[in-house]
Amino acid sequence: MDRILDSIESPRDLKGLAQRELIQLAGELREEIIAVCARNGGHLAPSLGVVELTLALHRVFESPTDRIVWDVGHQAYAHKLITGRRERFATLRTLGGISGFPKRAESPHDAFDVGHSSTSISAALGFAAARDLKGERSKVVAVIGDGSMTGGIAYEGLNHAGHLNKDLVVVLNDNEMSIAENVGALSNFLSRTATNEFVHKMKKDVEGFLGGLDRIGRGMLKVAKRAEESLKGLFTPGMLFEAFGFEYIGPIDGHDIGRLMETFERVRRFDDAVLIHVITKKGKGYRPAEERPSLFHGVGPFEPETGKVLKGKGGAASYTGVFGDTVRKLGAEDERVVAITAAMPDGTGLTGFAAEFPERFFDVGIAEQHGVTFAAGLAAEGYRPVFAVYSSFLQRAYDQVFHDVCLQNLPVTFAIDRAGVVGSDGPTHHGLFDLSFLRHLPNMVLMAPKDENELQHMLKTALEVDGPTAVRYPRGNGYGVSLDQVLDTLPLGKGEVLREGSHGAILALGTMVYPARLAAETVAAEGIDLTVVNARFVKPLDRDLILSLARSTGKLVTLEENACLGGFGTAVLELLEEEGLTGVPVLRIGYPDRYVEQGEQHELRAMYGLDAPGITARIKEFFHK
Repeated sequence: MDRILDSIESPRDLKGLAQRELIQLAGELREEIIAVCARNGGHLAPSLGVVELTLALHRVFESPTDRIVWDVGHQAYAHKLITGRRERFATLRTLGGISGFPKRAESPHDAFDVGHSSTSISAALGFAAARDLKGERSKVVAVIGDGSMTGGIAYEGLNHAGHLNKDLVVVLNDNEMSIAENVGALSNFLSRTATNEFVHKMKKDVEGFLGGLDRIGRGMLKVAKRAEESLKGLFTPGMLFEAFGFEYIGPIDGHDIGRLMETFERVRRFDDAVLIHVITKKGKGYRPAEERPSLFHGVGPFEPETGKVLKGKGGAASYTGVFGDTVRKLGAEDERVVAITAAMPDGTGLTGFAAEFPERFFDVGIAEQHGVTFAAGLAAEGYRPVFAVYSSFLQRAYDQVFHDVCLQNLPVTFAIDRAGVVGSDGPTHHGLFDLSFLRHLPNMVLMAPKDENELQHMLKTALEVDGPTAVRYPRGNGYGVSLDQVLDTLPLGKGEVLREGSHGAILALGTMVYPARLAAETVAAEGIDLTVVNARFVKPLDRDLILSLARSTGKLVTLEENACLGGFGTAVLELLEEEGLTGVPVLRIGYPDRYVEQGEQHELRAMYGLDAPGITARIKEFFHK
């Protein structure tokens, strides 16, 4: 049998399909998504859960004239397949391939670039306001998951949208809430009744009529409202969303494509703010993902037949794992240590700490801003909170780091995972800016380990500083070095000389230390004798060591896995300027002033000259000038 999917070039091709054909197409989409994710990895479970929802949206609405805004976007694989990217879908998340998230430059059907959660309602409201200012007529739909509803910006968007009462549709994709058991005949009946145009219009007319009467009429309206809310409160969470000014519809079965299309067709003719609550199953249609949705939320390559995840680089422990073991060990030694995550206990390595010290572990949800200020409150009361967070997600809480932690000089430790390039998730997830946006904050101590063993000692050091600290470390495995059982406190702001040379010095930070040593050995064979320093600290800098090397060797190379603008190399330049050593040549090696594309970590480091051969080439050019 020919695949229906092979004939789908755009959402227009869905319009003529019968419901049974749409059901068949849903199965084909799942097969394609599973096959490609098995090879490339990706956000499998979220995308499998919204296949019918995606088809219904594109069948009823007219993308790209109607705007469909996906939240986070890790559930948009089916959307990509039916919007002209089927033939390139095998390149998903690879270097030069299509993105794992919606991307405006990739397709007119991708209304908004996403990758971080809870933004869809605010962005969609912006689209709706722009449409009205232009005097156009189109629909705007935001699709947001229940996990993203833990982010405060989602409620800011809801509040403003309800206040403006724009023609806006919000689809709440719920795959975890306990309301799921309410999906059935009664809720379907309520939803169908609520979407009936006559009922909708009559309700608004009656409200207007009673509201315009005297005190008795207004009293009758209040009674009617209370009765309606009491009924909804028994069966649905509608009261919450109606308090924001939205018409609430649902919950409905998110895998019943007929019911979805019927609901969307009716709602399409509304002209005010509507929230449709759909219930889906994460990983739908693939048993391993249904049984372990957390594992398959974002998964590496796996065997499609069994769901067995294929092992990546073996042997060495991951930085995340070493962090988790170390913070648990430090927590056992000091009852003041508290661990915090923003909905990432597995991803940040805190599951062990949570199991051993549940009363000192806090998952704040997708709410990094709250997490930082929450940590500040704990620190103000004498605790030593460790906030484990991905570098790209800490960006969302910059003001709180500035105002609530650094300004008050509180001892909060930021364990910044996924610093540097992270791979296939691309520019929304690379951690290339944390050195730049943290370095200039007063009171902050900022460091990066050369390997997984040094990470242990840095964590112990951080927890002993009476002020804000940040330890940044990369995604992936370490070098397989021995892990010390006794942890030491590092001398604050002091680097480590690993190799001595007379022609210049390489000041390397974090993941760049080992490549720097290899590069130094290579150029030594050509007569370029270099000192190699494990800088350790970006703030405070090892002023004495750096100035001594600048004066004695006459040339410096700085190496960092961060944007060059405002990073470690810039800090060294500032130091030289302060000391009147502006004549010392400095080569800064880091990432350029651009957003770095997706690709495997080793591919990107090689592309930007941040692997040993690339560093060697840059150093040779610098010293031969």
